[in-house]
Amino acid sequence: MTWLKLVEGYMPMQMISELAICILVFSIINYSLKRAGMGLPKFWAGIFVWCFVNLFYLKYRIYPPIPFSVRAIYGTVAACGIFMWVSGSQQEWEEFKRPIINVLDAKTGLTKFVRTALLILLPIGLWGFAYNSFLPSFDEPIELRTVHPAPPATTKVHGKTYVLQTAANPFRINTEGKYDQAYSNAHIVSQDMGRLMKDVKNPEDNPWDPNAKGYIKHVREGGEIFFQNCHFCHGDNLNGRGLWAFAFNPIPANFTDAGTIAQLQETFVFWRVAKGGIGLPGEGFPWASVMPPWEQHLTVDEIWKVIMFEYWHTGYYPRTWE
Repeated sequence: MTWLKLVEGYMPMQMISELAICILVFSIINYSLKRAGMGLPKFWAGIFVWCFVNLFYLKYRIYPPIPFSVRAIYGTVAACGIFMWVSGSQQEWEEFKRPIINVLDAKTGLTKFVRTALLILLPIGLWGFAYNSFLPSFDEPIELRTVHPAPPATTKVHGKTYVLQTAANPFRINTEGKYDQAYSNAHIVSQDMGRLMKDVKNPEDNPWDPNAKGYIKHVREGGEIFFQNCHFCHGDNLNGRGLWAFAFNPIPANFTDAGTIAQLQETFVFWRVAKGGIGLPGEGFPWASVMPPWEQHLTVDEIWKVIMFEYWHTGYYPRTWE
């Protein structure tokens, strides 16, 4: 399905809309067929929808491919939605569970065969899964993972090439609108775990002030982007403990740790955010990041702004080449 690209910045809404349209079309077709006496029973309709979402759409429609752990989350959400759909009324619920009850009761030759097959095959399948999970590997060890792999000299984002040693965040500006790293560093506020402002009366340091301008206004815009896209993994407090964090191994980066973004040049973070896990070099494995390539969902300006917010929120400022 590469003929229809996912729109950058709107991928989640486009994905939900596409799935909703597909399921609506299927429901209309199945309803029409049921009126003619040929529709799928509720049980098989639910199975079909779940298989379509997980085995087809999430696996082949989304590019770059999302990891299995994320697909499992979406699969669980889809299963909950299907369960609510098939239990919308007592009649629908009775229709859905009828094949299951028939197999459990096993009053016919076919249902006896199915029940016997399941009682044999399910334990064997679980045994095989457990066996493969604990089976030791005799392959040669692969290289150790480097937490901060060496970045390339240049990176291309949205068709423009950036020299990482000379590029700079264009939104680190002073009150005169000129690039000024020292100015932005001076306005990073000391914060505790509650992330409370040290001086909320100063609009130059308070991104929530409606009259904030320049650098601190861009910090607020970066925060909006972060909480729309990034906090699910990196957490509300940027500590790597987001809603989905523990579905991954290793868990997402803890930006409040002095060993992460505080040790990095801002251009390094720009490269990592733009290219995501699939852009890591070989030394970034075996536990490669599952972060998506955000250049496919955010503009260049949005990437710079969200990075600036991450430094401001944690109280750190990026290292420089000097």
